[in-house]
Amino acid sequence: MGKVKHVKISLDNFGSYLGMEKGCYIIKDKNGNTKRYAQFENEIGEVILKSGNTVSVGALASLSFWDIDVLIMTQRGRPVAMLKSIDSDSGVETRLSQLEAYKNSEKAIEIAKTFVYAKLEGQQQVLLKHGLQPHDLDRAKRMIDSILSDNLSSVRRQLIHIEGEHSKHYFQQIFQLFPEHLKPSTRKGFMAYDGTNNIFNLAYEILAWKIHKALIKANLEPYLGFLHYLIPERASLVCDFQELYRYLIDDFLISYCQRLRKRDFTVKTVKANKRHGKREFLNNVKTADLLRCLEYYFQFHVKIPRIRRGFKQELETLINEEAILFSCYLRNERKEWQPANSSCKPNPISLGIFIINIYEF
Repeated sequence: MGKVKHVKISLDNFGSYLGMEKGCYIIKDKNGNTKRYAQFENEIGEVILKSGNTVSVGALASLSFWDIDVLIMTQRGRPVAMLKSIDSDSGVETRLSQLEAYKNSEKAIEIAKTFVYAKLEGQQQVLLKHGLQPHDLDRAKRMIDSILSDNLSSVRRQLIHIEGEHSKHYFQQIFQLFPEHLKPSTRKGFMAYDGTNNIFNLAYEILAWKIHKALIKANLEPYLGFLHYLIPERASLVCDFQELYRYLIDDFLISYCQRLRKRDFTVKTVKANKRHGKREFLNNVKTADLLRCLEYYFQFHVKIPRIRRGFKQELETLINEEAILFSCYLRNERKEWQPANSSCKPNPISLGIFIINIYEF
C-alpha cells in the first residue's frame, strides 16, 4: 500500500504566493518567509487557494499532473471551484451508479430512510448529553419502517414529515440551553430575522461547503440526492449529507453562543416580497471569530478509525471518508452503508474549553 497523502497546503493569509522551485512547491508569505514541500514524496493530499493570494501556472500544472486536489475558495471560506486534470479519472462509473440507484426505487428509498434515521440518532446524542428530553427512537424507527410505498416522491413526503416532527421537538429542547437574550421561539432557516437562527444558518452553510467538496472528491454528483427533492440550483445530495452532521454543529453552537452578548449583533434592513424588515446578524468581527472557531472545530479528532490507518481522525476527514464509503456502496463494492456519524459522539468536554484553547493557540 502506498504512502497516505495527508499534507494539506493552505494559502489562508492575504499576500501569499505558491510556486515551484527545484522540485518543490514553495509558499512565500508577504513577509518573505518561505515553506517548501517536496514534489515527489507523494504526501500532499490537497491544496487550498483562497482569494487574496497568487499562484504560478507552473505550480497548478504540476498539481494537476500529480492528481493533487486543488480547491479555490473565497477568503470567507466558500468553495467556488476545483482544479482537476483532464487526464484524471472522471468518475463516470460512480455517477452512473448514483443515477441507477436513484432510479431503483427500492435502493433510493432505503438510502433516504437511512439519512433520516441517522439524523435522529445524531440529535439524540445531543439531547442525552445535555440531559434533555430524548426522542423515542423506537417509535421513530417503527414510523420509518412502516412506510411501504415504492414511490420515492411519496416516501420523501412522509420522511420529511417524520423528520420535521422530531426536529421541532429537538430544537424546542436545545433552545432552552441558550442565554435568555438569544432564545428564538422556533427554528427558522431561510430569511430568518433573529440573530441566533442566522448563526445556525451560517454554520450549516460552512458545513455544506465541506460536504460539497467531499462529494466532488468522491466523484459523486452533488445535485442528485435521495432524501431532498431535486430543485434547480440546490445541491440535494449535499443537503442529504448535512443531515448526518448537523447535530455536531448544534452542539458546537450551544457552547459558542454562551459567550455572545447583544452588542455582538448588528441589524440590517432588507427588502423581501416588496416589504422591508430588519434582520439581525453577528457583526463582522464576531462573524470572523465564528468562522475561525468552526475551522478549528472541523480539525477536532473523533474516535472513528480511518479507512487506511489510525483509530481516530479529524471531523473533516470523517466527512471525506463517508463520501468515499457511500460511493463504494453505490458501485456495489459494499453490501450496505451505515453512516459512521452514529458512532461520532459530541465532545463530552465543554466546547467552551475548546474555544478558550483556540485563543491560547
